[in-house]
Amino acid sequence: MAFDGRIHHLEQGYWLKFEIKRVEATPERPHGLSYSFTLHDPDGLRLLGFDNANGVAPLGSGYQRDPGHFDHWHRTRNDAGRPYTFSSADQLVADFFAEVRRTLQDLGVGDDVLQTSERQRGERKI
Repeated sequence: MAFDGRIHHLEQGYWLKFEIKRVEATPERPHGLSYSFTLHDPDGLRLLGFDNANGVAPLGSGYQRDPGHFDHWHRTRNDAGRPYTFSSADQLVADFFAEVRRTLQDLGVGDDVLQTSERQRGERKI
């Protein structure tokens, strides 16, 4: 929960945004967490993300929605989302950072955090 509202500023204007809150456990969020971890380019476009804001279609299902599978990730800017198997908050963070490193490496951008900042309460979400 300590990462909620944190922004990591990376090389060449890329940045990571973290939102995570404890919520009541539901069938959609049985682990009791609402989260969104995203990597953005210098213009603010999301390049990849892990979240559980809404249900996503299982892979190979066409346009069918699986309303019970809210944990998902977006591998690219245009990826509508694919199911993610949530096992723990620690594993979620590890999986997110592994994908961040992969994406940044593909772009030729380093993954060193140059600065961190906190989004202030009431501040518009980025």
